[in-house]
Amino acid sequence: MSQESVKQALLAKIQAVQENPAQARLVFRASTALVEDVKCTAQVRDFAPLTIDEPPDLGGSDTGVNPVELVLVALGTCQEIMYSAYAAVMGVKLDEVKIDVKGYLDVRGLLSMDESVPAGYEKIVYDTQIKSSADPESIQKVIAMAESHCPLLDMMQRPVEITGEVKLNGKRLETTAEAAA
Repeated sequence: MSQESVKQALLAKIQAVQENPAQARLVFRASTALVEDVKCTAQVRDFAPLTIDEPPDLGGSDTGVNPVELVLVALGTCQEIMYSAYAAVMGVKLDEVKIDVKGYLDVRGLLSMDESVPAGYEKIVYDTQIKSSADPESIQKVIAMAESHCPLLDMMQRPVEITGEVKLNGKRLETTAEAAA
């Protein structure tokens, strides 16, 4: 898809939402299943299943990326997509966008060794490299739009409501979080 195709697709979506605001609401889905040990599969739309696994030092067989790595991939690629989208709409040519993302995690949290240590990332750092013949002011505008409208960056920087339920043999169980509430 060319930059012009991206621009036309996004402008068409904007127009569709303006004409029918209900089209602004999207629901994305994924289904996952534990296969064995710590290896899982994930199914999204009609794509081939993804294998998610852990490295050997975390009990896995290293047959796929692990969930916390997927979060880094999601953040980097979401930002790259936003750069592409906003650059296309703004008429700014980008020759290349690459993002390196690092997540800092203390395993004492996920291994329940220290309750004061969070189970997830304590810090995430990204480094964006852009190649473009566009002027720096235009690139600054693209950066501002991409970073302020990236869904993954937004979700990671603010609390997001997450709810769920657990069933055992088809019967709903009360979770610890519900019991504490």
